[in-house]
Amino acid sequence: MLTREKAYAELTKYVQNKNLLKHMLGVEAIMKGLAEHFGEDQEIWGLAGLLHDIDYEETKDDPQQHSLKAAEILTELGLPSEVVQAVKVHNYVHGIPRASLLDQALYAADPVSGLIVAGALVKPDKKLASVDVQFLNKKFGEKSFARGANREQIKTCEEMGLDLDTFLDISLKSMQKIAVELGL
Repeated sequence: MLTREKAYAELTKYVQNKNLLKHMLGVEAIMKGLAEHFGEDQEIWGLAGLLHDIDYEETKDDPQQHSLKAAEILTELGLPSEVVQAVKVHNYVHGIPRASLLDQALYAADPVSGLIVAGALVKPDKKLASVDVQFLNKKFGEKSFARGANREQIKTCEEMGLDLDTFLDISLKSMQKIAVELGL
């Protein structure tokens, strides 16, 4: 299987946008935190998070192809079928059912990373350390805040048996662990 280092090297062949790379690092961190919480394989779950938008720069103008192209790339790279499937179904446009816990986790983790980053960016010091779950919960209810962070998609954390507070807590703590890498 692809090591994390090789996976990151492959990722940077497809993605040059630094903010997009940081997004994928954030989702990777969240996925590892969720894997730890559920007793799942952190390496596998981390790779799903890290590589989920590997095709984004290529497909950003064609949402119908986003995640399908990524699944092709990940298959060619030899990633496990469970990772390929989770990446494929994370794009709701396709309407593919989320059948596994990994599928559900990636689907919810993708937008929550944006909510957390936006939460840090409105703090005076622009640091993840200044963000807490109570603050995120307040911002979650403000429709004008972090509009790109789909609230309905985030709330699918309940399909994994996690209430919103627990999901936000795991996600925030996971991203705080890599705050330096994220520049936050």
